Amino acid sequence: MDLPHTQAVTAAERKAISLKVAWRILPFVSLMYFINYVDRTAIAFAAPNGMTEDLQLTATMFGLASGIFFIGYILLEVPSNILMAKFGARVWFMRIMVTWGIVAALTAFVQNFEMLLVMRFLLGVAEAGFAPAIVLYLTYWFSNRDRVKVISIYLLGIPLSSVVARSYLADSRRRRGVGT
Repeated sequence: MDLPHTQAVTAAERKAISLKVAWRILPFVSLMYFINYVDRTAIAFAAPNGMTEDLQLTATMFGLASGIFFIGYILLEVPSNILMAKFGARVWFMRIMVTWGIVAALTAFVQNFEMLLVMRFLLGVAEAGFAPAIVLYLTYWFSNRDRVKVISIYLLGIPLSSVVARSYLADSRRRRGVGT
């Protein structure tokens, strides 16, 4: 038995609905992912601009500080997605963004290697599950047919963030008089 509100949707209507949803959701999640990726890789741009000298980091220390982010991220990635399914995307994305913002802001006050390790680990914990949660969230809104296009648009945040961060680094180094 068909309910009155369940009508067959034509291909044109489905396409129009998907396009409308895409224009409402994709700009925001793409911007979040763009910022996420810039923030995750910011340490690579901070190092040649004085961070290694200020914190007296060796190459090994820098590598450990860079990599410890992923330990926190990997450990809590799956639990984060389970909690997103429990609490809902809106609440969970807000939690991720707020804790991530707080930890990222506190990173500005790092004064030694140990503090850097703690903040990078906490940044990984705060961001844990963000990228997979976005992909899961997109599956709620888009059919299998449209999902490939939508996720590829979302993933454009990676190369765009790299371009912006590299141009910022080059500009910063040029202003400081350091060769690029």
